[in-house]
Formats: sequence, structure tokens, C-alpha cells
Amino acid sequence: MMWSAAKTFEEQIRQIEDEAKAMATTVVVYLERGLDLAAVQTIIQDIPLPPASVVTITDRQSTVLARSVDPAQYVGRRTTIDPMAVQDVPEFVQGVGVDGIERVFANAVFAAGPWLVSVGIPTQVAGDRVAPIFTRNAAIALGATLFTLMIEFLMLRGYTRAFDRALDFSKRVAAGELTPLQPMRMPSREMETIQQSAIDMVNRLRDAREAIAAQVAEERRMREELESLQRQVIRQERLAAIGVLVSGVAHELNNPLQAILGFAELLELRDNIPLQAKQELALIQRESTRASAIIRNLSRFSRQQTTDASAVRLGDVVASVVELRQRKLDEDKIELDVTEAGDPLVLAVFAELQQVVLNFVINAEQAVLEMPEPRMISISIAGRDACAHLEVRDSGPGVPREHEAKLFQPFFTTKPVGEGTGLGLSVSYGIIQSHGGTIGYRRASEGGAIFFFELPVITAAQS
Repeated sequence: MMWSAAKTFEEQIRQIEDEAKAMATTVVVYLERGLDLAAVQTIIQDIPLPPASVVTITDRQSTVLARSVDPAQYVGRRTTIDPMAVQDVPEFVQGVGVDGIERVFANAVFAAGPWLVSVGIPTQVAGDRVAPIFTRNAAIALGATLFTLMIEFLMLRGYTRAFDRALDFSKRVAAGELTPLQPMRMPSREMETIQQSAIDMVNRLRDAREAIAAQVAEERRMREELESLQRQVIRQERLAAIGVLVSGVAHELNNPLQAILGFAELLELRDNIPLQAKQELALIQRESTRASAIIRNLSRFSRQQTTDASAVRLGDVVASVVELRQRKLDEDKIELDVTEAGDPLVLAVFAELQQVVLNFVINAEQAVLEMPEPRMISISIAGRDACAHLEVRDSGPGVPREHEAKLFQPFFTTKPVGEGTGLGLSVSYGIIQSHGGTIGYRRASEGGAIFFFELPVITAAQS
């Protein structure tokens, strides 16, 4: 708009030059008609010109001969100390007059004089003429600007909403929130494309995150399986070491046991042995035989040999354990209660089941020793759902919850150092598993611990 105003001002200057030229030509015409200077002075004073305009007639010495404004002041004075030949004066000159007003001068030569007729119109006239045009253009420009801004506001409001939504969306994605983005109407097709691309990107990121989570879960599962396998390997190595140890111990114990069994049989054959002594010698023989069987089982285990199973009644197993531990129970003032709901028959190795029940009973004894009287241990046998169920319950404090998951792990024990190896329950677990049964622990409702196992029941015909 400034360039347009400047152009209009230049046009007005040229128009003023044309007006001044026409007026100067008119004055020259009057002079050529023979009018004297006095008449011309009167004529030029009456010429309708813009305010502050001036008509001047000077001679070849630049002396003012006539002037339309303030003639008394300027007639007879020279306009310049270095006069120029009237024929050499430019047709148009823009400058400051002798009265200090900037004007546009149009010059015409009266050759008979020779005189120079100059008509000067103030440049301010051009500014005054341009001012309305400038005001109009400014108003138009302002209106156009406001209109453009309004249109841009209406158009950009949609873009602003879209960009705000994009910013909020990017913050959500940066925070890890990959919930599906609900599409909104966009102001342009390009924004629609960007929005759809963002939605597709989030969907792919969500799918990738889910895939990574699934992969991490699978890797965690594989790592846990690997750790389980490593634990099993360690357990097998420990059991192998125990097998070597047991093999040596079994070999060393077998000979003394055979000697005990043989001398017990010899003593029993004497005629002068009292009946009570014979009964005790029979118990020695029976327990020595059981110990020899356990040693043989340990020897087979150390050589990784299997033992042939036979039909076993759980009642007989419990009876043998009770007979073995009764004296110790009486010494510690522990009450033992045995309940048999049936007499189920299972296919197993008698000595191995005896070892499992014995481990249960010994653990129960140790659990109730620190408890006040009455100290109770109960053994129950039942047959249900084609399984023989045996459980040993005690009135002790029970197993701490943080230890429950470790009960059947090898070498885990809560007993003081030197009082337990941590192998009793793990060996029992292996025995029951090898017989196709299940073994476990649960907390009694009134307190105390319950250890149990289940084995498949067989019929007398199967045995």
C-alpha cells in the first residue's frame, strides 16, 4: 500500500506539472498579445490557482518583473545570483522558492522579452490530493486485512483444533498410552491423511508392544523352565552324590545288622529265655529285617535299580511305624490316635511306604515337642475316589507360609544345623511320585500341620 501511495503521489506531481505548464503557456500567450507588465500583473493575480501557488515573470538577469503573490515585496529582486539563460532553464523544476515554500515549477519562455514565465504550485497540493486516496486505500486495505484475518481465523480454527489434538495425542503416546484414537473431522485432506497415519502408527505400536510383552512372557516362562531344569540337574547331582554315600553306608551297615539278626535268632532258640525276652527278640528280628530291607532299597536306589512292588495294606504300614515309635512317643508324652476308615490295598513297596509314614510321624513329633500338653498326633487312613488316602495331623504351630512352597525341595529344612538333612520329605515325595500317587501339605483349620499322600487302590484280585 505504501508503494501504491507513492505512485499516486508521483502521478499527482505530474498532474501539477501539467497544470503549471498550461498556466505558464497561457501567460506567455497574454504576453504575445502585447499586454504590458502592469496588465499581466493584474491578470496573473486573478488566475485561479491552488493556495500558495505563484506566477513569476523574470528577465534574462533573473530579476522579477511581475509576481502574482506579494509583488511589492519581490518585483525588482533577483531570484538567483547566478542567472541562467532563459532558453536553458528546464521545463520543469521542483524546489524551494524564494519564500521558502517547496513547489513544482513549470517554465515557459517569452522570446520577445526574452522573459521566463514560471508557474509554481506547492507540492503540498499533491499531498492534499493524495490524502483522500491514501485514506481510501488504507480503509480498503484495513478492511481487506480484517476480512482476510477473519477468513484465516475461520479456516485456521479447524487447523488449530487439529494441531492441538495432534499435540495431545503425541503427549499421550510419549507417556506410553496407546489406546485407539477416535478420528475427528479434519479441515483438509492432507490432515485426514496425517490423522489416519497417526492412528495406524499407534495401532502398530500397540501390536508391537503386545507382541513384545508376549515375547517377554514367553522368555520369562522359558527362563523359569530353564531354572527348574537347572534345579532338577542340581538335585540329580546331589541325589547321585547321596547315592554314592548311601551305597557305602548300606554296605557298612548290612554286616552288623546281619550279626544282630543272627544272634537274636540264636537267643530265641534257647529254652531258658523268658517270654517277655522272646517277644523283644522277635521285635529285634523284625526291625532288623526291616532295616535290612531299607538298606537293600537304598542300595538299589544308589545303583538306579527298581524294586518290585506288591500289594500293601496301609494299616499294616501304620502299625509297623506305631510299633517302632510308640516308646519314643510315650517318653515325650505325645498322644497318638490312629483312625482307619477301611483297609485300602495299594501296589507299593512296603519298606518305602513305611519310610514315608515314618518321616511324617517323626516330623510331627518334632513339631509338637515345643508345644504345651496335651501334645497330639493323629493318623487317619481312608479310601475315597478309587484312592487310598493317608494323612498325619499334629497339634504343633504349623509351617510358616513362606516355607510351604519349599517343603519338598531337597536339603530344605527348618531344623537347627545338625538336626536335619532336608532329605526326608524330598525322598518321600520321590517315593510317592514313583508309585503314581500325590503327596502334599495343608494347614489345619485349628492350627498345626497336615501331611498326606494318596495312592491308587487295587483289588485283591489285582494283587
